[in-house]
Amino acid sequence: MKLIRFWFDPVSPYAYLGFERLPEVLAGLSYCVEYRPVLFAGLLQHWGQKGPAEIEPKRAWTFRHVEWLARHHGIEFHSPQQHPFNPLPLLRLALACAEAGAAPNRRVVEAVLRHVWCGGGADANDPARLEALIQDLAPCRDAQSQEVKDELRGAGQEAVQRGLFGVPTIELEGRVFWGLDSLEMVAACLRGEPWFGPGWDAAGAPRAGVRRAG
Repeated sequence: MKLIRFWFDPVSPYAYLGFERLPEVLAGLSYCVEYRPVLFAGLLQHWGQKGPAEIEPKRAWTFRHVEWLARHHGIEFHSPQQHPFNPLPLLRLALACAEAGAAPNRRVVEAVLRHVWCGGGADANDPARLEALIQDLAPCRDAQSQEVKDELRGAGQEAVQRGLFGVPTIELEGRVFWGLDSLEMVAACLRGEPWFGPGWDAAGAPRAGVRRAG
């Protein structure tokens, strides 16, 4: 059984859709999943990128795209009242539902993601809704503790070291797969398709090219 790491931030609709589709796409394959919360904004800051919602035409396209994808795949989807929003309370809550150094389980991640994207369009950070989610999940640690905050910060540093630049990202045997549309590629890798050897390395090799002036 091979280990998959699923890196996510609940602020990302693609992370939610990827989470929902993962079992279907990987059906019949032998794997286990470790769910890893990470702050998407931290990855953007490290690589000097803007988020999709910061570029207006891209924001409009993103929400058209994800709403169509959700309808296409039969996944419940409601854009939250405010987006982007601060995902830190939800990221920390997910971590607080596991023992120190452990990853949250699928039920916790599902509850956090659906809180955002299946909430009927409500504000993801509405205090009453957040309190209800906390009561439902009954975390074993204080989500506002320095321990949990440090864990999330450390996860961001680890993610950068592993070459992550966005969410969702799926790690498998040292390879990094980015985005919802990489799920079929992950399945192919799990099946042991021979391209995931010299083909993978050759396709990702550096190439000469024009560099944009700083």
